Amino acid sequence: MTDCCIIGGGIVGLSIARELAGRGHSVRVLARERRHDTASWAAAGIFPPAPESPANPPGDALTAWSDRLHRTWARDLLDETGIDTGLRACGGLHLCGDPRRLDQLAAAARSWRQRGVACESLDAAGVADLEPALAGAVARGSILAGYLLADETQMRPPRHLEALERSCERRGVEIIHDATVQEVLVHAGRAVGVVADIAGRRETVRGESFVLAAGAWSGGLAESLGLRLETRPIRGQIALVRLPRRQLVRVVNRGLDYLVPREDGTLLVGSTLEDVGFDRSTEDDAIERIMGVARDLLGDDAVGRPERSWAGLRPGTVDGLPTIGRTPACENAFVAAGHFRAGLHQSTGTAVLIADLIESRPPTMDVAAFAPDRPAAPPGKDSVAVYLARAAAEA
Repeated sequence: MTDCCIIGGGIVGLSIARELAGRGHSVRVLARERRHDTASWAAAGIFPPAPESPANPPGDALTAWSDRLHRTWARDLLDETGIDTGLRACGGLHLCGDPRRLDQLAAAARSWRQRGVACESLDAAGVADLEPALAGAVARGSILAGYLLADETQMRPPRHLEALERSCERRGVEIIHDATVQEVLVHAGRAVGVVADIAGRRETVRGESFVLAAGAWSGGLAESLGLRLETRPIRGQIALVRLPRRQLVRVVNRGLDYLVPREDGTLLVGSTLEDVGFDRSTEDDAIERIMGVARDLLGDDAVGRPERSWAGLRPGTVDGLPTIGRTPACENAFVAAGHFRAGLHQSTGTAVLIADLIESRPPTMDVAAFAPDRPAAPPGKDSVAVYLARAAAEA
């Protein structure tokens, strides 16, 4: 018997485990995959600016609070494990190469400034001055204008996951890999155990409380808790390029595509948004499309073939908000899933909220908007569909 059993060993599950163990709880994590197979490992690790404001809607409020927590966690993880998670405020350029979308670019810049974010509008020459490697794209007309978000931040997701796992182990968390949970057992309004296939052996794992944090796989397991939970898997493919020298300082965004320069000279190129079910394979035409973005911005001579490519499955929700809270049917079962593209960014705040709820403490922020039984999104307001349509239009 353990104080808390967490279903899911990705960024959200490990963050919750670390937070609970730091408060003195015994924790067991059932991880379906090794960390290099999780959606967060596959992520680029871009954190847009996250200003705190009383006017923030719930999702933005969670991101802003989580962003502040990340600064503390990064320092603490370095002290605990010796691993630098790579959290850096490198700045982000947002570019436009289509004259039909210049108004959209200007509107986005105005929106950032209205939220109190430092945002500098740039003409094409200004972009080239900031990032000389983009001068060729400016000359070719591939960049017409842009804006700079000086506070845009990047993180190294594989390092962060490794640091979380080591921190959890040092705090006494038991992490069981290759554990596929098949069912949550419920009796008299309480979850009493989970049935799992662990390394080919069927076992029942008991606990005082349970947290479902299985990413895109959470929807199927939620049914045994009496929940209908939308965690639609949306595939994102990404490529890694090793450049002869580091060419960019800042993250470069053009629409939904991005280039993320690393300090070791590598460059992440991404990404796709694809509704293909639980398929984590990569496809040559998709990788070639995103590589074409890199070549268009940096030049054919600067960008060779990708060193490797991979894909992750983001857990999308219809209303664009994660599900965080106690399940209506089970007083000791909780859900933390459906963060879509913000799982890495929102993981710290989610961990603190779930730990507070398990301990019956008043949560730091109102969780009503994230409740498992919140009203369904109105018809025609599918946030994932909006992203997919935008990705198709920009491809």
